Amino acid sequence: MRSIWSGSINFGLVNIPVKLYTAVKDNHLHLNYLRRQDLCPIGYKKVCRQTGEEVPKEDIVRGYQYEKGDYVVLSDNDFASADIEKTYSITVEDFVLEKEIDLKYAEKPYYLEPEKSGMKVYALFRETLIESKMVGIGKFVLKEREHLVMLKSQGSVILLELLRYHDEILDISELHLPEKTKIPKNQIDLALELIEKLSGPFDPNKYSDTYTDKLKQIVNAKKKGKRTAVKGAKVRRTTVVPDIVSRLKESLALSHR
Repeated sequence: MRSIWSGSINFGLVNIPVKLYTAVKDNHLHLNYLRRQDLCPIGYKKVCRQTGEEVPKEDIVRGYQYEKGDYVVLSDNDFASADIEKTYSITVEDFVLEKEIDLKYAEKPYYLEPEKSGMKVYALFRETLIESKMVGIGKFVLKEREHLVMLKSQGSVILLELLRYHDEILDISELHLPEKTKIPKNQIDLALELIEKLSGPFDPNKYSDTYTDKLKQIVNAKKKGKRTAVKGAKVRRTTVVPDIVSRLKESLALSHR
């Protein structure tokens, strides 16, 4: 793996030099747009919107539009000088119980690896997180943006999870949701029985991206010159709410098979 950032974890006066690695990979098929008649790849050029001229990469800068047509141009030095300390450090501000963090705040996981000089203090921090059952909440700068993060111990590694800020979470007030009402006990009992039949320990290896897997099978077949059978997609549209009790009983019957 290749690190994408290096700096340090700072909590109190303790400093742990670390490297950051992406913890997940993208397994989706990346498709290209092609011209139908000769499969010529379609490219996208960066052009000036006013003249239509193509602009070379070295002539492109980044700017903030503070009024229509008026920009302030920012350089790499401007981004670094916004807060040079935060650019190279993960500053832990609080320790909280992990169960207090709503899952909707979690965005993307990364691995933290210690530099050789930080092995012992990294191990101390990792074991302290385990013993306390706490996670560290802090901030750091990655790709010119300050992120809220959670540091947690996961086996032998310290995991850094990017968190969304509270103002990034949309309010549910505009959703049309059912009012709180008393659900008949027989319906709840049947639903609980169905949940019990389908419950078990979480095994991530049990699940896979079947859509991407099928696309890959089609791609491999077409590479070998094989024709693939085209089936119409099954579209489920429910216009009438079915009898809930009957559906629950049917579901339970299927779960026994």
